[in-house]
Parts: sequence; structure tokens; C-alpha cells
Amino acid sequence: MRHDKVDKDGSVTLRYKSRLHHIGMGRARKGTRVILLVAGRHIRVLDEQGQLLRELVLDPSRDYQPRGRP
Repeated sequence: MRHDKVDKDGSVTLRYKSRLHHIGMGRARKGTRVILLVAGRHIRVLDEQGQLLRELVLDPSRDYQPRGRP
């Protein structure tokens, strides 16, 4: 479990196996405090009230984990 804040570009960072990854959350969420629940490569991002904002399986070959939206 990790507490973080969405940066000005709309992402949060997470280190996995000594490599830094950026998880896209969207610029509309910049400044939002979030909780990251990490179980291996499975990641859930919640807001402070516990609402699920994003769920993903980390792709370790990519530095940036896009939201999957156009």
C-alpha cells in the first residue's frame, strides 16, 4: 500500500523491480491524493474515500502505463 498524489501531468509513479513506472490517471485528476494497492503486478488506485479510480496489470516492458483511452 502506498499513498501518493497525482502530479501535474496526470500520473503517479511506482517503482517495480528497481524500475520506475508512470501510471496515467488523467490531467483532470492532478493534485488528487490517491492510495495505490499493489500485489505483484496487479495495481488498484483508490481515492481517499476508497473509490476505485483505476485497476491495471503493470506491463514491466513499458515505462508509461496508459489509461487505454483514445
